[in-house]
Formats: sequence, C-alpha cells, structure tokens
Amino acid sequence: MTELPLIGDAPGDAAVASRLAGARIGVVTFPGTLDDRDAARAVRLAGGTAVELWHADTELGDVDAVVIPGGFSYGDYLRAGAIARFAPLMSRIIDAANSDAKLPVLGICNGFQILTESHLLPGSMIKNDHLKFMCRDQVLRVENSNTAWTLDYIAGQEITIPLKNQDGQYIADDKTLDALEAEGRVVFRYVGFNPNGSRRDIAGISNAAGNVVGLMPHPEHAVEVGFGPETVVSRETGIAGSDTDGLGFFTSVLNKIVGGAK
Repeated sequence: MTELPLIGDAPGDAAVASRLAGARIGVVTFPGTLDDRDAARAVRLAGGTAVELWHADTELGDVDAVVIPGGFSYGDYLRAGAIARFAPLMSRIIDAANSDAKLPVLGICNGFQILTESHLLPGSMIKNDHLKFMCRDQVLRVENSNTAWTLDYIAGQEITIPLKNQDGQYIADDKTLDALEAEGRVVFRYVGFNPNGSRRDIAGISNAAGNVVGLMPHPEHAVEVGFGPETVVSRETGIAGSDTDGLGFFTSVLNKIVGGAK
C-alpha cells in the first residue's frame, strides 16, 4: 500500500502548511464523549489547529468549523443525543450552521445523532435492527463529493473506515428519504453489508447547503498509517481498505477554509 502523505509533508509546502495551521477546528466534548481526542488528533494530522470546546460554553469563539465526535453523551438517556441537543454550545452551533456564513459542522456517530436531534439534519437514529452493538471495518461509497467535508474524495469512491454503534439505524419517512436522494444529500452509503438496518443503506447525509454532514462510521479512526484498516479486505466486495481513508474528511474542510489550497 502506498502511504498517503499528510499535508505539509512535501518539500516546499511550508507556506501551505502555515495557512492550514491557521484554520481552527473546534472539537466539542459532552459528558460521555469518547472520541474527542481522536478527532482533535485527526485535525492536527490533516494540518489544522484543533480547539477544545466544552458543551457548557456559551460562545463558539474563533473557530472555522466544528466536529461533534462520537461517544455516549449523557449516557444516551432518553434517546441518543436528545439531552446533548440542549447544551448551551449547541445553540451557538445551530445558529452558526444556519447563518449566512454556513459554519461547517461534522457529526460523527453520537455527533450524527445530536445533529438529527438538533434538526440540523433530518430523520432520526434508533437501535440497530439486530439490537446489538456493532464494531467492524465498514466499506462506504462516497455519493456526494461536494460537501465541505468530502471535497477531497471522488463521487463513487469506496473507502473503508471503522464503525462502532448501537443506535446506528438511520430512519426517516419516505418523503424525506426521496428528497434526500433527489437533492443529492445522501453523502455516504454502506456497501456490501448494512450493519444496522439504516434505510436505503444510508451511512451519512448532509443539509441542503452541504456545510453540515453527519455519518455513523468513524473517519477519525482511519487517519494514520498503521493505525487503521490497512490490510482489511471486505468479505462482501473484496475491496481493500486504506488505513488513512478517513483523513479526507479533515483535509477537505481545511482546504475549503483556506480557499482550495492543496
């Protein structure tokens, strides 16, 4: 496998690296969040600056994008993400995402659940159809490469990143699902195996503007050579996954922030 160089690794890229480092990506922590440090590390590996955000903060501060990472906020009481949705910081995130500035927001796993509860994304998440926790390396197809978080992918590209969830079944009524399909807002789809029963094999979606994206699998766990699904070959498709398949989420938003720098 060819190692994917990180932004700024190549000689002569010092100016680009400096510009990317100026991009500040906020990573939110709730009580019960598990993957905030992983998400912050992914931001740094992509070349950006990770900024810690606490759920009780009343201001976002000077951040250019936000990642809501995975975990079990508030123990998933009531419903996954239902309590976190009312955190003071979420009000600021909702306003910023819906503003003219269209703050880029990525919700991963529990973060996706929080985004649906916040109505930044349509639909809802319920327990996996097999009623068990699922952990596996999952093949995804990139359906939309025009969002703030997928610009560095190609439509139709298949990537492999880890998945781990219990409430990962995405549901919505047929009208909503039809609209998501027609508007190109299905961003990722499960390939070969649907791990949780999500409608139409949907693994991730976006809002209409493309600045808000949510997905169940964990790209932050596939950003370093030797620490991801490097040699995994899908039993269903025979596709070999790269252990840095998730890095494109974070390079995408950084490149968008700095104006398309590569």
